Amino acid sequence: MTRYILMDIEGTVLPIAFVRTILFPFAKHRLAPFLHERRLDPDVLQWTAVCQDTIEHETGTRPTYEELPIMLMGWIDQDRKQAGLKALQGMIWDEGYRQRRFTPELCGDVLPALTQWRARGIRLGIYSSGSEQAQRLLFAHTNVGDVTSLFEHFFDTRVGEKKLASSYHTISEQIGLPANHILFLSDTELELDAAALAGFRTTHIVRPGTDASTRHSIHPDLAHLLTEG
Repeated sequence: MTRYILMDIEGTVLPIAFVRTILFPFAKHRLAPFLHERRLDPDVLQWTAVCQDTIEHETGTRPTYEELPIMLMGWIDQDRKQAGLKALQGMIWDEGYRQRRFTPELCGDVLPALTQWRARGIRLGIYSSGSEQAQRLLFAHTNVGDVTSLFEHFFDTRVGEKKLASSYHTISEQIGLPANHILFLSDTELELDAAALAGFRTTHIVRPGTDASTRHSIHPDLAHLLTEG
């Protein structure tokens, strides 16, 4: 019996284009002005130092604060999963959400499914490579309002990379349920492979533009998704 449904974001509950064509370009465009405007902010300095540490470790040379923007814009283009960058992106997106520069539009089947599952006593959570902060911001500003209260957890890569089975073992422990009581929904086969290896039940969400899995059960959306068994 499914007692918890864990979900990816992009391509599962939200069109993948939102992150790629709206959030990432906005962060890239605002990065240099943001770092200049907030150059005395302790939180910004904390995370830029993390970025500087990473660059120094990888190249042997520590960049100055002024040199960071061009390097971090390159990381955005590469979709680099680095803690400092993710934190800075989250701060920039927070500005954008507050200024109503963009609104995440959940796929039409998502809210009815989430509310139905919650009514049935099924616990819900998110697992994304985006930071917990970025996840909470996104779900607090959707086209159907603030839906953060529907989710019990917002897991990010602090529990591990999404394509590693060990990450799902950690999530199972933190949720406090056996792995076979947790259903993971994603549009990415390699993530589903890792979850299955950890004992999770899996379903490949195949929205338009996604190739159907040959290794996992498939479903076109969240509507009428069976969770028994």
